[in-house]
Amino acid sequence: MLSVYFSKPAVFCACARNSEELWVSATAGNQTGIRKVTALNGKEFFAARIQDSLLQEKSSARYDMRIIRIEEKCLEQIEGEIAAAKEQFGSGRIGICVGSCDNGTEFSIAGHREYFASGAFSPDYSLEMQGADYVSTFIAEKYDLKGPCMTFSTACSSSAEAIIKAAELIRGGICDAVVAGGVDIASDTTLLGFDSLEAVSSAVTNPFSKNRHGITLGDAAAFFVLSKTDLNENNVELLGYGESADAYHMTSPDPSGDGARRAMQKALDSAGISADKIDYVNLHGTGTKFNDSMEAKAVDAVFAGRKVPCSTTKPLTGHTLGAAGALEAAVCFLALTKNKGSSEPRLPVQVWDGQQDSEIPELNIVASDYKAKASPRICMSNSFAFGGSNASLILGIKE
Repeated sequence: MLSVYFSKPAVFCACARNSEELWVSATAGNQTGIRKVTALNGKEFFAARIQDSLLQEKSSARYDMRIIRIEEKCLEQIEGEIAAAKEQFGSGRIGICVGSCDNGTEFSIAGHREYFASGAFSPDYSLEMQGADYVSTFIAEKYDLKGPCMTFSTACSSSAEAIIKAAELIRGGICDAVVAGGVDIASDTTLLGFDSLEAVSSAVTNPFSKNRHGITLGDAAAFFVLSKTDLNENNVELLGYGESADAYHMTSPDPSGDGARRAMQKALDSAGISADKIDYVNLHGTGTKFNDSMEAKAVDAVFAGRKVPCSTTKPLTGHTLGAAGALEAAVCFLALTKNKGSSEPRLPVQVWDGQQDSEIPELNIVASDYKAKASPRICMSNSFAFGGSNASLILGIKE
């Protein structure tokens, strides 16, 4: 099967402005990006929002908005890789796959306020700016890419699904390279929506603990150039991937964890490896009772009780929704590349109270004092979403 390689990751989130900072935060347990914010209804939440001072005042997009300013700031980090892919393959052979759940909500609120006040939208309002495709269209326009251009909106698995589709486009011969990843924001609409589901934690998220209270939301963008050639010569491949659909409930996962288990097993089968080859798992780990319970059951089933090292990095980045799959794939990429040849390998840590819920299968959670036995060679990243849209990625590094 044709190999699909990852370029270095472009990353921009509340705890990291690039991949180097992400690795420092992931191994040091840096939670400084999570702060209290006040929503438009006056209610306070903990959220991992990117500071506006770190963004340019205006993006180069036809429709400027905060999510595009975050996306553009992130993409600047891999402009060299995009240019190299264009030179090698031509713009017509480069696709775009982006995961995102926001559709210009800042314009939605302002536009509808104007409409209800005056009976008409403002002259500069266009429905296109609220189209789900715009985060992808922007990339095509900015970098003059002519290949397939797609947006995936499967809630929290969106950018993992985007990476899977990018690999399929390359392996199917439709593209030679794809700009793939995700971007999302913890807008007031998102905060209040999750709060209405009683899913937002009153404290910073504390996954898999008996004291957990829910999620902490966050902004992020994370992108790669996936290619049939190794643009950075870092030897990181997408070894396998798996998907499943629970269709159990609109917002709740299947409590048995079977859908998550099937996605993970399909990823292993796709990679042609057994579960004992996985050195680290980046858990979806949202901190909600239903997710943590079903994911722990799924991990326990797939690894047959083997205590594989695992952690969720959402207590550092927040739950970045449509960007989460790509951001956490970047964490796995860094775990592979940063530990290469290291005599003291490190894994991404989970910041939590350490009081694991005794009602769910025990996990081997990587804490700050964890000592890795060897440098990881193969990592798994899980993304499980509303509606039971489950995705699992397996990244590996060649010798």
